[in-house]
Amino acid sequence: MSEGRGSSLVHLLVIVLCLVAFGFSIAAERRRSTGTIRTDDKTNSTYCVYDSDVATGYGVGAFLFLLSGESLLMGVTKCMCFGRPLAPGGNRAWAIIYFASSWICFLVAEACLIAGAKKNAYHTKYKGMTESFSCDTLRKGVFVAGAVFVVATMVLNVYFYVYFTRATTQPAHKTNRSSSTVGMAGYA
Repeated sequence: MSEGRGSSLVHLLVIVLCLVAFGFSIAAERRRSTGTIRTDDKTNSTYCVYDSDVATGYGVGAFLFLLSGESLLMGVTKCMCFGRPLAPGGNRAWAIIYFASSWICFLVAEACLIAGAKKNAYHTKYKGMTESFSCDTLRKGVFVAGAVFVVATMVLNVYFYVYFTRATTQPAHKTNRSSSTVGMAGYA
C-alpha cells in the first residue's frame, strides 16, 4: 500500500458493491409492475391484475448492496469519529466535504430505492362497480433517480476514502514555540 492511497481492496469492494446496487436499480426500473383493469363477470366489480413483482426485490437488493458498501467504508474509516485524528490541512477539509456529500447522496439514493420498492409492491384491490379507477403503479424514473444517486455516492465515497487516508497518514505539523504566551510585541 503506497503512502496516503488507502487499501485497494476497500476501493474495489466499495466500487463493486455500488455497481451491483446500480445494476439492481436499473433492473428494477425495467421490471416495474404494470396493472391492467379486469372486470369480474360474476360480481360485476373491477379489479387490477398486476404482472410480476420482481422490481420490488431488485429495489430491496439495490438498497442492501448500497447499504453494505456504505457500511464497509464507514467501518474502515470508523465514520471519522474514532481512530487517528485527521491532520489539519486541505486533505482534511476535502475529506470532510466528501464525507458530508457522500452521506447526503447515500440517504437520497436509499430513500429512492426503498420508496420505489414499497410503491411497486403496493397493489390496488377490488373497487366497487360504480367507481372508476386506474391501477396504481410506480412512477417512471424513481429507480433511475436512485441509480443516479448510487453512482454519485460511489464516486464521492472513493474520493472521501482517498482524502481520508491522506489526512490520516500525513504527519501533523507541530510548531516549536519558545513560550506558551501570545506575542503582542508587533502591535505596540
